[in-house]
Amino acid sequence: MLRGQKIIIALLVIAVGLITFSSFAQAQSPVVHAVMFFSPTCPHCKEVIEELLPALDQKYGSQLLIFGVNTYTEQGKALYESYLEVYEVPAEMQGVPALVVGDQYMVGSADIPARFPAIIDEGLEEGGIDWPPIPGLAETMENASNPENDDPPAISDKMTLKDKFMGDLAGNILSVLVLAGMLGAVTYAGINLNKPQVKSSKPYPAWLVPVLSLVGIGIAIYLAYVELNQVEAVCGPVGNCNTVQQSSYATLFGILPVGVLGVLGYIAILISWLAGLLDLARYNRLVKLAMWLFTLFGTLFSIYLTFLEPFVIGASCMWCLSSAVIMTILFLVATKQLNEPESAS
Repeated sequence: MLRGQKIIIALLVIAVGLITFSSFAQAQSPVVHAVMFFSPTCPHCKEVIEELLPALDQKYGSQLLIFGVNTYTEQGKALYESYLEVYEVPAEMQGVPALVVGDQYMVGSADIPARFPAIIDEGLEEGGIDWPPIPGLAETMENASNPENDDPPAISDKMTLKDKFMGDLAGNILSVLVLAGMLGAVTYAGINLNKPQVKSSKPYPAWLVPVLSLVGIGIAIYLAYVELNQVEAVCGPVGNCNTVQQSSYATLFGILPVGVLGVLGYIAILISWLAGLLDLARYNRLVKLAMWLFTLFGTLFSIYLTFLEPFVIGASCMWCLSSAVIMTILFLVATKQLNEPESAS
C-alpha cells in the first residue's frame, strides 16, 4: 500500500512538472507579429480576412498576431501612408490588402496567401518576428484598445458617407467635378437635341472622334487587364484606382469586367464613325443615330460609375475619370453631328 502511494505521488509530481514545463515553453514560444491594411469596400481584403486568416489562426494560434488597420479611418490612413514611406513601396504596389511582417510586405489576395505561410514558418524557426517598424503603429494599437475609440475595427462595419468621401478627399472632389460636368453635358445635349445648327458654329475637328476612341480603347484595355488578372494598377498621385478596381463594382453583374465593356463600347463608336465616312446616302442618319446612342449609353454608364466612386466606394480612379471625360466629349460630338442637316442627294 505504501509503495502504491509512492507511485501515485511520483506520478503527480511528474504531471505537475510536465504542466509547468509546458506552460513555461508556451510562454517562451516564438511569435510572429504582422500588420494588415484593409478597406471595408475591398472584396480582395474580405477574401483574405475570411478565408486565409482563420486557417492561419487555427494552425498557429497564439504564435501569430495580426493587427488589422482600416485605411478608411483617419488614423488608419495616416499609418498606411507611414508604411508606404518607410518601406518605399512603388506606385504599382500601393493598394490593399497589404500585409506587413518584419521587413517584408505583400499586396493582394494572390501574393499574401502565396508568401505569408512560409514567412511565418521561417520567422518561428528564427525565434519570432517583432511588430513592423512603422511610425505611429504603437499609438494606433493603443487607440484601438481604448474602449472609447470610435474607429471602425472590422471589415463588416458600416461607414458613413463622410468617412467614405474623406478616405480619398482629393480624388473624390475631382470625381464630383467630373460628375457635374457630365450631368451638365447630358442636360445641354437634351435641350439642344434636334435643334438646327447655327451656321457660324464651327464643326469639331475630323480627327477628334478616332483619336479619342483609340485613347479610350487603350484605357479600357488596361483596366480590363487589371480586372481580369487581378493585378495592381499603376495609379497617379491623386485617387486610389486599386480600391476602385478591387471593388465589386469593377464587374457588371459579377461576371463582365467593366473594362471589357468599355473596350466593346469604344470599338462600337469607332465602327459607327467609320461607317459615317462611307456616305451611304439614306443610311447616314441611321449611322449618326447609332453613334449617338452608343455614346449616350457610355456617358450614362460613366455617370453611374463616377457617382459610385466618391459616394459608395469612397475612392476615385483617374483611369476611370479619364475614360468618363473622353466618353462625354464623344457624346457631345455625336449630338452635334446628329443635329446637322442632311445634305441634298
